[in-house]
Amino acid sequence: MILRLKRGGGPAEIQALRSRIESEGLRVYQSPECLRPILAIVDKVPEALAADLLQSPQIEETTQPKTAWRLVAREFRDSRTQIDLGGVRIGDDTVVVIAGPCSVEGRDLIEETARSVADSGAHILRGGAFKPRTSPYAFQGFGVEGLRQLKDAGEKFGMPVVTEIMDAADVPAFVDHDIDCLQIGARNMQNFRLLKAVAVAGRPVLLKRGLSSTVEEWLYAAEYLAAGGCHDIILCERGIRTFETATRNTLDLTVLPLLAELTHLPVIVDPSHAAGIARLVAPLSRASIAAGAAGVAVEVHPRPHEARSDGPQALLPGELTGVVADARIQAAISGRQLA
Repeated sequence: MILRLKRGGGPAEIQALRSRIESEGLRVYQSPECLRPILAIVDKVPEALAADLLQSPQIEETTQPKTAWRLVAREFRDSRTQIDLGGVRIGDDTVVVIAGPCSVEGRDLIEETARSVADSGAHILRGGAFKPRTSPYAFQGFGVEGLRQLKDAGEKFGMPVVTEIMDAADVPAFVDHDIDCLQIGARNMQNFRLLKAVAVAGRPVLLKRGLSSTVEEWLYAAEYLAAGGCHDIILCERGIRTFETATRNTLDLTVLPLLAELTHLPVIVDPSHAAGIARLVAPLSRASIAAGAAGVAVEVHPRPHEARSDGPQALLPGELTGVVADARIQAAISGRQLA
């Protein structure tokens, strides 16, 4: 049950209501919503308590969400979530472009790539320091040294950074290196121990959809983060596994208008991992923003043929400039603007 309180209620009144609910052994969370106090009861509410709450003068409206998740439900916020990621605003009326190589391959190359990302007008630098690879013999990333090189490149060219975390034990290293946004990759979307550890890191989280995960499973994973105390969650559609083999995955753009109904969280799209083919990234980026995405995350490399991972899906720097220009146009068409 979600309780939308009347505006103007003081902290003492809200706490008294929370205490009344918690005295019944129920868990209750308060929205960070600034327009009005909103409480979510995540356990089944006894009929007697529900009747009392309906009569409470503090409560303007009670809502029973259509879904089983609560904290990421659309009803839990009056306004949609907006996230400040290192000075870049994500959500609502802005569109962002995240770009960088699949993996951090060395200090010189990440700085060369970061320069091209900044020159293109993109906003956030991506790059993998810890790489989950299907083959145990493939390049696994430079680990902590990769974090250091990525962060240094971001600071040098004035961009926040996002990179994937694979193990709960690595959270301190990501925090120590001041990584602006922690990414949960598709393979780890339902790694619940990792979700709980990342939730308390005090950083925005980019949550990618699992390879074969339903929308419900994806939002439950986001609920783990929210229940753990993380309010700055960005969902990322990156293609799902289907019978089709012409592309790396199948990009599911149907989730964009659907998620706009189900959750208050911003959603971005990763067309690079969806297609696996560089020439398809630009049109899929345009389609994503037209369908309502809060941004796109694409891969770029100055010499894709030399890339140690995912070279075939990486854009050239000049192609990235075109993607950013298209994003600006698509944003304007939909009444938004580039971040």
